[in-house]
Amino acid sequence: MLSVEEARYRILAHAVLTPSELLPLDRCAGRVPAVFGLTAVFDVPPFANSAMDGFALRAADAPGVLRLVGEVAAGAADLPRVEAGTTVRILTGAPIPPGADAVVPLELVDERGETVQVPGVERAANVRAAGYDTRAGERVELPTAPLGAASIGVAASMGYGSLEIRRRPKVAILSTGDELAAPGVPLGPGQIPDANTPLLAAAVVEAGGEVVGQARVGDDAAAIERAVEEATAGADLLVVSGGVSVGRYDHVRGVLERAGTLDFWRIAIQPGKPLAFGMVAGRPVLGLPGNPVSALVTFELFARPLIRAMLGMPGDGRQRLPVRFAGEPLRKDPARRAYLRVVVAVEDGSWVARATGGQSSSQLRPLAAANALLIVPEGEAAAVAGATYDALLIGDLP
Repeated sequence: MLSVEEARYRILAHAVLTPSELLPLDRCAGRVPAVFGLTAVFDVPPFANSAMDGFALRAADAPGVLRLVGEVAAGAADLPRVEAGTTVRILTGAPIPPGADAVVPLELVDERGETVQVPGVERAANVRAAGYDTRAGERVELPTAPLGAASIGVAASMGYGSLEIRRRPKVAILSTGDELAAPGVPLGPGQIPDANTPLLAAAVVEAGGEVVGQARVGDDAAAIERAVEEATAGADLLVVSGGVSVGRYDHVRGVLERAGTLDFWRIAIQPGKPLAFGMVAGRPVLGLPGNPVSALVTFELFARPLIRAMLGMPGDGRQRLPVRFAGEPLRKDPARRAYLRVVVAVEDGSWVARATGGQSSSQLRPLAAANALLIVPEGEAAAVAGATYDALLIGDLP
């Protein structure tokens, strides 16, 4: 059985960056830039402007009584000149008129009709200089994480109306099993709802991908092979759930060997030991276990970093914390690394993890209630109270 690190390394070796597309800024939120560095088209701000409502003047004339000769609002084009002994009313964001080198806040002056009594003020006070944020020609690095509101605002302020964005990886999902029924329909004898297809579709979107196909097929080798070939024709990645073990009706591994290549199919983890990875028609195919908890945990560990690598982003984007485990021991296979479902919260000033319920790979509710996976390494037979482990955060901390 491969280690988690070796399996992830072999999977990521097949990551291919998706092409870029030019999108207007209002469609860039949550997307990954193809170019992280932007060059400012002009100074930001492009002209010196007032940081507040007040009066623009020459600092050398204050304190004193000055003659009011005009007003400048934001967006003004015709600017009155400030001469010795004069001042101009100015609004926040308005251009500093020629001759002025400071602004006195409105609340500090005493207006007397056409004159204004002002206190002393330092030169450049309350003036935003041209380019004080960014100079024309300066290169600004955007974060590699998906773009947020502030980064999009920075791009707009620098003169950009659109950005080169990495196209979302196209991911097809194929769930296998004679027992599967579409969610929401009446169940026939021996059937269960197909939780994996919607579960994995949501995980793809959370990871930054785009779901381009969802299919459900029974335990028939020929039907699975046809579905795999069709899915890989229109996707950057195919994620299959079920049929990857050694049972009589587990056909995915054989399909990968016949239709493409099989790299590996067993990982030393719990849950999720049967996990197949290969290539079909030049596209990576990741075969996840059929049990829904195993499917989602292995998606987190292998599919999520692969999708992010296709976007040019490193790692899995998840935070890790050292936590103290509390509660009854949770047993595991000593030969495998376990990812146990827990909730992490602060207790007595430190991070503590508690199990959210049963750890069976078919029990989804404890996984839905968890905000972390407790990582118990190989060589240990259980998670024990008082021991410290790493926790992989998959949800929000309280």
